[in-house]
Amino acid sequence: MLSHIPMERILFLDIETVPVTYRFEDLDSHAKNLWSLKSRWVQEREDKTPEEVYERAGIYAEFAKVVCVSLGYFHGHKQDRTFRITSLFGEEESGILMGLSALFKKFFKDGNALLCAHNGKEFDFPFLARRFVINGLPLPEVLDLAGKKPWEVQHLDTMDLWKFGDYKHYTSIDLLSYALAIPSPKDDITGADVARVFYEEKDLERIKSYCEKDVLAVAQVMLRFKGQALLKESELIKI
Repeated sequence: MLSHIPMERILFLDIETVPVTYRFEDLDSHAKNLWSLKSRWVQEREDKTPEEVYERAGIYAEFAKVVCVSLGYFHGHKQDRTFRITSLFGEEESGILMGLSALFKKFFKDGNALLCAHNGKEFDFPFLARRFVINGLPLPEVLDLAGKKPWEVQHLDTMDLWKFGDYKHYTSIDLLSYALAIPSPKDDITGADVARVFYEEKDLERIKSYCEKDVLAVAQVMLRFKGQALLKESELIKI
């Protein structure tokens, strides 16, 4: 599976996001109304108020921001391989995005690389693209899909690959890791905890660690897909 794609050509990515304000009451009146409209289907399905469903605002680019981006890539081959991980994180989203854009330019300079995330096509990639636009920053080429043919899009999605054509199938990275005997990336916090850790604990290092575990898990899943040995602790390098 995927034998035509060298692992060294893949940039693995995960992002962590939080609502732009921690609590619903902190939004201005116009934003409150817009959130009510945006989340109406969730309210109706679960019989909850706009305030009660605001805890999910972190997944909507119009109401949330990026606080951490972790990236990983393979270096070397077989016995000499390493997996290198780096992260951009902080309270200032524009700085994170500008740093990410610079990293994208380096990795994708020859046009022969791929960007990979779990559920990336539905969440990470479009969320990042929207936040670049919202911040008034140039959209990186790898995120700009306008006018591209399907085979020109440099995206891989491990959840999409796991579907094997089953369009209704959703599998979390935690479940897929379990199924493939990969250590769980959710051994400390989960995505539901990120806003609390960011706003209450102000522990960006904890969020970064969580994000990096997800990136590693996605890389491990790809190794399983390709029938290769999982990474060992000695092969991990944080830069």
